[in-house]
Amino acid sequence: MSDPDFDVLIVGAGISGIGAAYHLQTRCPGRSYAILESRDAIGGTWDLFRYPGIRSDSDMYTFGYAFRPWTGGKAFADGPSIRQYVRDTATENGIDRHIRFNHRVIAADWDSPTARWRITATDASGAEQVLTARFLMMCSGYYRYEQGYVPDFAGLDEFRGRIVHPQLWDTELDYAGKKVVIIGSGATAVTLVPAMAETASHVTMLQRSPTYIAARPSTDKVAEALRKALPARLAYLMSRIKNIGLSIYIYQLSKRWPNVVKKAVIKAVKDELGEGFDVEKHFTPRYNPWDQRFCLAPDGDFFETLKSGKADIVTDHIERFTETGIALKSGAFIEADIIVPATGLEMQLAGGAQISRDGAVLDTADLYTYRGMMLGDVPNFALAFGYTNASWTLKVDLTCERVCRMLNHMKKTGTDVAVPNVPADIQPEPLLDFSSGYVQRAIKHLPKQGDRAPWKTYQNYVQDMLTIRFGRLEDGYMTFTKAPDPVRDTQVREAAE
Repeated sequence: MSDPDFDVLIVGAGISGIGAAYHLQTRCPGRSYAILESRDAIGGTWDLFRYPGIRSDSDMYTFGYAFRPWTGGKAFADGPSIRQYVRDTATENGIDRHIRFNHRVIAADWDSPTARWRITATDASGAEQVLTARFLMMCSGYYRYEQGYVPDFAGLDEFRGRIVHPQLWDTELDYAGKKVVIIGSGATAVTLVPAMAETASHVTMLQRSPTYIAARPSTDKVAEALRKALPARLAYLMSRIKNIGLSIYIYQLSKRWPNVVKKAVIKAVKDELGEGFDVEKHFTPRYNPWDQRFCLAPDGDFFETLKSGKADIVTDHIERFTETGIALKSGAFIEADIIVPATGLEMQLAGGAQISRDGAVLDTADLYTYRGMMLGDVPNFALAFGYTNASWTLKVDLTCERVCRMLNHMKKTGTDVAVPNVPADIQPEPLLDFSSGYVQRAIKHLPKQGDRAPWKTYQNYVQDMLTIRFGRLEDGYMTFTKAPDPVRDTQVREAAE
């Protein structure tokens, strides 16, 4: 079955896809578009994840949309609040009427003769639907929704209790009065510990190695003061600018003087926990700050839970699972009724869809990213890919702005095709300079970045804002051309002869 042609097709109805649709209909009025969403609801990550305590690790003044102030109160919002924020944004702006739910994109092929993307999606019944679009924007996130990552633990099948991955959480799971072991040391584990400890008999966080964990207030006092003194939009803007500047400052400080930041973070943990905790063993990472993302403990909830005795932390390696718990390589044993492997994600670009150009399948590992938002030599195609060192939405907002600038430029110049051309002398570098496990497992399958702008991603909002928002579109690499026209091309060729 084939559907009508669209100017723009957006894949994904999460925070990125809804944001892209808003920018498109606001900055490029009159353009036709549709959103294909593989699931049956708006929200993306914030609809998928339902584990206890799910929340944002980024403050909502920067994680929220630039065009829609966050008024939820808490700076670090819970999952349901963020999901509602995204849904309300879609409803208030009529974006929800453009969404086709239960449409999973499985393939997209650029057809040069027609200058169109031919997109194949399966609907709820499994039937294939074919759509065409002049421009394709992938807002499907960076990980595989169907399953999370679980290491190949020895004896996994022997355990007689429940094993529940956070990504596929069973909302009917009753863990009251149960012994729970959470495997992992990342943001998910740090979130789960205080949430599950409220009713579990005991919670143990089992980690191979420590991560950086910082306590921050759940409310932003400066933002609250601004909100009381200024109009809502201005207060939101000022809070946003303040928090963007703070995040850039901390990141740059971490990169230039890592030992200074490391000592400060470890001292703060010691101050939170007091005497009796082995901070050197459990809270002193082997890597430098921002080689991986910081973990957040709003109001120090994680540390308070440890101090209460409702939870503890064990740093060791797993030998094997047994019928009643986990045997460790040190010889210790942890009893468990429920095991939660908070062991990470499986990265995946474009929702796992096969991308091709004129029928030839493209290997993303052979491609280069352009301005962190397009793929070299791939026409009329953009990826919504956020920052690793700041709020995801900051970069997505800028990407959407740039795409709209390009579309308006193409309309003004009468061109149909926008493609960044990779220079012959480019030198490859890994797309992400990040040591997190989920990145390292996927890095060989991801596109590369180049050794210089605009092929290098600097992970700096201010720098990106200036170049993406105000920089020249025709920058020596990006070309804009007309679609093939057999009649016109024949006339030009005959005239030349």
